[in-house]
Formats: sequence, structure tokens, C-alpha cells
Amino acid sequence: MTFFHRSQTPHQDWCARDHRCGLDEHRSPEVIADRAGGRAVITRVRAGDVEYAEVNVRIPLHADGARWQVGEVLRLMRDLLAAVALRPGVLHTARRAAAIRANTATRFNLGAAPHDWIDR
Repeated sequence: MTFFHRSQTPHQDWCARDHRCGLDEHRSPEVIADRAGGRAVITRVRAGDVEYAEVNVRIPLHADGARWQVGEVLRLMRDLLAAVALRPGVLHTARRAAAIRANTATRFNLGAAPHDWIDR
């Protein structure tokens, strides 16, 4: 019988420090945005040396407009990725990041950052 050995990684200051964290993965508490019957759940994750935001979205579709809605979701997700995803050789400045946060908060009426781990 073969056993795998994984090195335990220390908790991050932003992680949940409970059952959501595994041996080599740390997860923050979920940030939930509810609006008009839809729901988005955002979780900060660190797995090994890689850190990322996990976003799960559930949007109710209307029978007559489902095709348009799905197309609009795809367009907005591309815009979101273009705005926040870092690309090799491109590093957004703090000023750019603040502008993106302000624009997103205004556009989607999110208000202030829901959790302090967003700015860490």
C-alpha cells in the first residue's frame, strides 16, 4: 500500500482556519453577494504557491431571454478577467487597482470592500 505525504502549510492571516482549509490548501470565509434572485460566492484560495480567487455565480434565467442572458454573462466575465487578472509582465499599480474597485463598486452597487482580506 502506498501512502502519500504532503507537507502541511501554515495558515494565512486571512484564511478561515477551520474545516475549509486542507493540508496544502487554505480558503477564506466566503463573501456572498445576493441581488435580484442571483448569487455570487467569492473565496480566496491558496494552494501550494499559487493564490487565486474562486468565483461561483448562480443567475436565474428567463425563458424568453436566456440566450441573451448567457451571452451577457460571458461578456461581463471577459471584462472582469481583463480588469483584474494579472498577466505576465503586467502589474497593475495600487492606483489602477483602486480605480477598478471604485468602478466595480459603483457599477454593481457593492459599496465598500466586504472583507479586509481583499486588500491584503
